[in-house]
Amino acid sequence: MVINRGSRSGGEAVGIACSRLSEAGFDLVVSSPGSPNEISPWIEAHADGVSGVVVAGGDGTLNATAPALVSTKLPLGIIPAGTANDLARTLGVPLDMAAAADVIAAGHRQMIDLGEVNGHKFFNVASIGLSADLARQLNRETKRRFGRLSYALTAAKVLGKARPFHAVIASPDGEDRVKTLQIAVGNGRYYGGGMAVEQTATIDDGQFDLYSLEFARVWKLLAMAYAFRNGRHGLWREVRAARGTSFEIRTRKPRPVNADGELVTFTPARFELLRKAVSVFVPKQEPPIR
Repeated sequence: MVINRGSRSGGEAVGIACSRLSEAGFDLVVSSPGSPNEISPWIEAHADGVSGVVVAGGDGTLNATAPALVSTKLPLGIIPAGTANDLARTLGVPLDMAAAADVIAAGHRQMIDLGEVNGHKFFNVASIGLSADLARQLNRETKRRFGRLSYALTAAKVLGKARPFHAVIASPDGEDRVKTLQIAVGNGRYYGGGMAVEQTATIDDGQFDLYSLEFARVWKLLAMAYAFRNGRHGLWREVRAARGTSFEIRTRKPRPVNADGELVTFTPARFELLRKAVSVFVPKQEPPIR
């Protein structure tokens, strides 16, 4: 079990999740790594003696487990103890930590896709532009103090300084030259504390959902707030939308790429989809009543 004690609910998650899983018969090996870079090596070092990985933390901590989950094939259990918990939302994992532990104990699993940008794996969304600027300014203390409100507070500051940039979006279907505020490539459905990258996106559909915000006026983003929450922003004419299994984003000068809330690389950014790469504990879906 990997616990991020620095997360907003990390301390609470330790007691709740450990006791619940222990009661269900799990024998836990617990670690609280000092840095995200230590997480995958720790998992790989213990892989032969365990049957799964449980993470009590947020999307950044989950992201750090991805390389080890792919290499070891161990299933992932999620105790949502972060600020946004977007992967948990996408998978339907309860945000209540005791209920999330019960999902793991029930043992139902699902194979999900992973995204990869310049070799860096991600579960939710990777982006260039506004979200990368937000990730650069959103510090741990702000998230601990304000929770999900920290995204809105930091976004307001970022929007005030936002300027469009030129980029090329390349795919097997061709190239598009754009002037944009943000390009996002989604593997899952939710990001940024509950915004939907596309209203029908799923994390096991075998494709990315891309959008590009090509606005002349930043203020229009405010008018689109509701559309972003439900993933219908692609219906606006200023929003370019596409689906595919690979993309390349090129810019005039290197721009940072944000993946699952962490700045991981720079453009040019090559996106590849890893199909059914990770097994995750999820709630069992009851068949519809006929």
